[in-house]
Amino acid sequence: MDHKSGKEQCATKTVTLPRLNRLSPSLESTALKIMEESGELAQAIGKFRGLSGERQRLEEEEAMQRVARELVDVAQTAVTMMFVLEEQYGINLETILQEHIMKLRHKGYCD
Repeated sequence: MDHKSGKEQCATKTVTLPRLNRLSPSLESTALKIMEESGELAQAIGKFRGLSGERQRLEEEEAMQRVARELVDVAQTAVTMMFVLEEQYGINLETILQEHIMKLRHKGYCD
């Protein structure tokens, strides 16, 4: 909590993921890969919750490890798309990220 303002500060998570070598991603191929990885994330959660009609076979800790791995795959693919936007389209991601944080603050999601 920020004692001066009395407001809670938003927690942050910094993730550093590499630009992948030996790939030639396009905007379209990367978007499709994000959808594929997101589907795998949803599948991991669905299997844990028994949404596929199967009996839960994984212990919670093992299931959450799988969910976390799938989430990192989604994040890696999103970072790959960031590189595509910067390198192929000249987008300034720092500006976009600053605008995103300002939007979150404006909506009251963080201070």
